Amino acid sequence: MLGTYLKECLYFTANRLSRVITKMAEDEFAVSGLSPTSGFLLMAVYEKEGISQKELGDILHLQPSTVTRLIEKLTVKGLLYNRVEGRMSFIYATDKGKALDDVINQCWNNLRDRYSAILGQQEGDELTLHLYQVSDQLEHKD
Repeated sequence: MLGTYLKECLYFTANRLSRVITKMAEDEFAVSGLSPTSGFLLMAVYEKEGISQKELGDILHLQPSTVTRLIEKLTVKGLLYNRVEGRMSFIYATDKGKALDDVINQCWNNLRDRYSAILGQQEGDELTLHLYQVSDQLEHKD
């Protein structure tokens, strides 16, 4: 009976998926010396140098305090720096941070290849898009 409840519970199933994909992502990003989330934050900075902390939070769907902690860690590692203008903080990659661009992209590609090998490329892409859409729906329920 409990097995049926767990299979039919979005909360349990989503958390199980999160644990499995997090382990895969951590394995693939280990070579970079970064967490997957830190890697994706750097990717966002590469795309838009001088991005605001608020914009990073919006893009990555993270709370401001989480973004601040990630930026602080990456700053200590010498990968990012920020410039404060008034009440706004703008984030830039250092040369050392920029040097990780290819490594981070390879980590991301390896992760995608890894789950695509199991699920199939089309199913992996469709599942990702569907989960993104469902997350948006649940997040903006008001």
